[in-house]
Amino acid sequence: MALDKQQVREVIAKRVALELKDGDVVNLGIGLPTMVPSFLPQGVHVMLQSENGMIGLGATPEAGKEDPDWINAGGGAITTVPGAATFDSATSFGIIRGGHVDVSVLGALEVDEEGDLANWIIPGKRAPGMGGAMDLLVGTKKVILAMEHTAKGNPKILKKCRLPLTAKGQVDMIVTEMCVIEVRKGKGLWVTEIYDGVSREEIQAATEAELHFDENVQPMKQ
Repeated sequence: MALDKQQVREVIAKRVALELKDGDVVNLGIGLPTMVPSFLPQGVHVMLQSENGMIGLGATPEAGKEDPDWINAGGGAITTVPGAATFDSATSFGIIRGGHVDVSVLGALEVDEEGDLANWIIPGKRAPGMGGAMDLLVGTKKVILAMEHTAKGNPKILKKCRLPLTAKGQVDMIVTEMCVIEVRKGKGLWVTEIYDGVSREEIQAATEAELHFDENVQPMKQ
C-alpha cells in the first residue's frame, strides 16, 4: 500500500463514518476516532457524547477561539451544537452503563480473536488511568475499533492479547486501512471488506490471529 500516515487515518475514519446512522448517540475515543465526524455522509447527524459530562459536542474550535471551560474527556477543546447538554459524571456514566450510547469508536493497542481489547496501558509507561473505556466497551450497543493494522510493522490483531485488558469479548468490528473485520462471537474474525489493491495474503501476513474470509467479501466502502 502506498498511503502516507494521514491517508491511512482518513481511509479508516471514512469507513467508520459509514457505520453511523442518523440520530445515533456516539462516543469517540481520543486520536483517530475524533476524525470520524468529518466524514459523515450527507444527511447523517449524530449526537456525540463525552464521558466527562456532555452530549452534543461540536467541531474542534479554530485556533485562538478555544474556551477552557469546554473540553472533551481527553482534554481537547470542543464546541457545542444546538440541543447540547452538560451534566455530572454520575449522569454521564448512567447514560453509558444504561445502554443509551449506540456506538463507541475506540483505538486499540491490541485486539484478539475473541474480541478482547487492550487499549489503555503499556506496562512501564505512565498512563492517567483507564478512563471510561471499560464502561464504554461493556455498556455500548456497538463497539468499533478504528486502528492501523500494525504498529511499526508488528501485528496488533493477535491470537490473544498480551497487554492488560480493557474488557473481554466486547469488540464488534475492526476497521483498518487494509480491511473491515467482523468479530463473530464464538466464530472468530471474519474479513467482510478489503481495501482496493490489498490481497488476502497481505492481510493475513500482517495479522497474527487466524482470519476467515466471508464468502461475499466486498471492496471496502468509502
